[in-house]
This record gives sequence, C-alpha cells and structure tokens, in this order.
Amino acid sequence: MVDIGLQQIGLELGTGAVIGGLIGFTAKKVAKIIAFLIGLELALFKFLESQGILTVDWERLSAGLVNASTAAGDAASANQPPGIVTSFLSIIPVSAGFTGGFFLGFRKG
Repeated sequence: MVDIGLQQIGLELGTGAVIGGLIGFTAKKVAKIIAFLIGLELALFKFLESQGILTVDWERLSAGLVNASTAAGDAASANQPPGIVTSFLSIIPVSAGFTGGFFLGFRKG
C-alpha cells in the first residue's frame, strides 16, 4: 500500500506549480522570439525573390512542414508506457501543479 501524506502532496503540488510557471513564462517568450525570426526570414525570402536574387519554391517549403508534423504525431502515438494507471496515479500531484503553473506563467509571459 502506498503511504500518502498531505504534506508530501502539497510539496509536490507547489514544486510542480513553480517549475511549471517558470517553464510556461519562458516558453511563451521563446515562442515569440521564434515566431519573429521565422516571420523575418520569410519576409527576407519574399524581398529577395521580388528583387530577382532568389527563387523560392513556396509549395515545397510548406510541404516539408506538413510532413514533419505528421511524423511527430506518429512518433508520439507509437510509444505507450506499461502500467499506465500506476504511472498516472504516481504523478498526479506534480503534474497538476505543473499544469496550473505552466498556464499561469504562459498567460503572464
């Protein structure tokens, strides 16, 4: 039988919330920077193409993104951990705190 204490659950919940908040805040900042850089790169490609310096195959460029997202989805669904119920019950406090903290940090970022 698993011994569950309220202090341990509170500690795991709080730790998960703090870590989730920090990661959520950082993730939003990094996502903004990446989106800006990708937009800048695409604008540069379009400018160079309009000047006749560069030729961009836009259809081929977007097809690579679609294939990458499909491959990532297939890889994520292929790995199913054994004993999923036991694993799920053991991480509820940390994951609940992390999720709440992540959304709060992402919102404040």
